[in-house]
Amino acid sequence: MIVPPPGSDSREFGILRTFADEKECDNFYASPIFKAWEKKCEPLTESNSWTHHRLHGLEAWFRSPNPPPRWKMAIATFLGVFPIATILNLTIGPAIRSWPFLVANAVFNACIVALLTWVVMPLITRALHGWLHSPE
Repeated sequence: MIVPPPGSDSREFGILRTFADEKECDNFYASPIFKAWEKKCEPLTESNSWTHHRLHGLEAWFRSPNPPPRWKMAIATFLGVFPIATILNLTIGPAIRSWPFLVANAVFNACIVALLTWVVMPLITRALHGWLHSPE
């Protein structure tokens, strides 16, 4: 559930849903259960306020009904990738350098993706929230 920022005049709330693939997403929104829920909630919402935004790629790290501009997402992502890649190069780099290139590269990139997804980007998006969502 995404709630308006503290002190905001916004009355906009959001719900994030994650699906295994596009087909599962389409099936959910077309399901009788979702349609019934949508109809039941209609009297509780402003007219024409229901929208569905699909987040792809970098936008998924910046989950909100109104993601920041792409240039801000790129800077925030760079601030996550650069130090992680540098630290991993200095730590696991020497240990895997003798491995076959594709294996070493796969392990290195898997570490970067895992750290970005579960550790670094949640911290960065929280730390930069004010800047990311401020007017350009």
